[in-house]
Amino acid sequence: MLCELRIENLLLIERAELRLGPGLAAITGETGAGKTVLAHALDLLLGGRPRPGIVRPGAREAYVEGVFELPPGLLDDEGLRDLRARVDGDLDGDGISAGPSEIVLARRVGTGGRTRAFVQGRSATAADLQALGARLVAFFGQHEHRRLALASAQLDLLDGFGGGEQRALCARLAAAHARTRELDREAEELRARAGTRDRDLDLLAFEIGEIEALDPSEDDKLALFSERDRLRGMDALIAAAGGAAEAVLPDDDDGGAAVLLAEAERLAQGVGGVDPQLDELGARLSALRLEAEDAGRELRRYAGSLEPEPGRLQEVAERLDLYERLERKHGGSVAAVLAHAERCRTDRERLERAEVETERVEADRAASRAERDALAGRLSAARRAAAPRLSERVRAELEALAMEGADFRVVLEPRDEIGPSGAERAEFMLAPNPGVPAAPIREAASGGELSRVMLALMTIGGAAESCTVVFDEVDAGIGGQTARAVGERLRALADGRQVLCITHLPQIAAVANGHFRIEKSASGDTALTTVHELDGDGVVEELVRMLGAEASDGAARRHAEELLQAA
Repeated sequence: MLCELRIENLLLIERAELRLGPGLAAITGETGAGKTVLAHALDLLLGGRPRPGIVRPGAREAYVEGVFELPPGLLDDEGLRDLRARVDGDLDGDGISAGPSEIVLARRVGTGGRTRAFVQGRSATAADLQALGARLVAFFGQHEHRRLALASAQLDLLDGFGGGEQRALCARLAAAHARTRELDREAEELRARAGTRDRDLDLLAFEIGEIEALDPSEDDKLALFSERDRLRGMDALIAAAGGAAEAVLPDDDDGGAAVLLAEAERLAQGVGGVDPQLDELGARLSALRLEAEDAGRELRRYAGSLEPEPGRLQEVAERLDLYERLERKHGGSVAAVLAHAERCRTDRERLERAEVETERVEADRAASRAERDALAGRLSAARRAAAPRLSERVRAELEALAMEGADFRVVLEPRDEIGPSGAERAEFMLAPNPGVPAAPIREAASGGELSRVMLALMTIGGAAESCTVVFDEVDAGIGGQTARAVGERLRALADGRQVLCITHLPQIAAVANGHFRIEKSASGDTALTTVHELDGDGVVEELVRMLGAEASDGAARRHAEELLQAA
């Protein structure tokens, strides 16, 4: 139940506070005074989207707050698990709701349209408010009856009337249909891929073969660059090594550094043993000679090893060109080329087993389609069972709403193929008067009749599980005794729950347990709307106004008092 509603700076309302109780509460006021502002405030509180310009001129933000009596165990709902973890102040140590309490929902809307949501004073999301609001309040706007003309809405109402098991079937069918559509798409892709399978396999085999023929690696690439540089300078290397060898140790042993060192060694050792210092120098000359002879032989061997393999430079250049081409094609590096090869192998393996994959998908598709068809069959049976029961209940409600003799039937028509909502569509047929053929309600019902059909349907199927029900001008298009009948039905609906009704009819306001008047004042620069709770003479005066009379009109006052007495 909604215990308190506070509104600040919302459209024409600067500040308003409503304290509400159980039963039927009427909200009335002149046309344009701002009655629907309250409906919009509730919509915001329950996660609705703010419309442009809802912040009162001159204010920085609008604020709406609602205090609800929390039904026992509501936060234990699996769908509210995340929210429960964030607002666990009202939970006991075991994580279970600590019995009946209050929960506060709030919404702030800035001038730029940005909103902030709060639950129990803690930041939340609009989705949190929607999840809670759907469990706390059933809200029916003044244009709800237009939605009744939609086949999807009629099917939803029928399924809602069918109960929790039927709604669960709807959810399972929608999921099975989505799964079947996804498998259909996957099977179509596999079939399309099969048409190009051989071509794709040839392309993959070529790319894999090209990379494997090179067998690329970073070390190999660096070694090739080094070898290429060496081969390009081969002639200079041969000339340098050969010239150096000839200077140190000529082939004809005529001259050269080694011969000269040998002569120097002979002369120094010719007087060996006379002076230790000269003996040491002679030993050094001997070592130099040996090193020179060894270096000369090494230079000659090196020069001999430099004989290039015919065509090797071209081979190295071609291999480096292949590195460059593959890197350019596949990502700019050896690592990218290797990664591309691995992807190609994976794709080749997938294509090679595509036939097996197709068989698996087709089997899954057949199983999913069979599950969907079975669920659709069960749902169709449930709908066929619920349709006559709903028809009977609505006819009884319409009789209580001053439509005696009206005929209402739910007709199920098969669809060409099973969709996410099942194998049939629903059509609500109405004959508002005896002897008149039934026709779809969008064609057969006047505005007032549509309003009453809506009230009947909402009473039966849409509001049964909610403690608070809000109707925004459900009385559109009716008057007289019909209005009285609608008021009586609203009061009966309020037995055991809270019903808020925004109305312009005195017959409905007269049967309410509580009464709030919306009044607009234009005395200042900006119009101002205020909300007043009425009782006693205040209720009588408001009924007189709603009857279209002046406050001094005695007959209208007596009529208003009679309406209250009859209630």
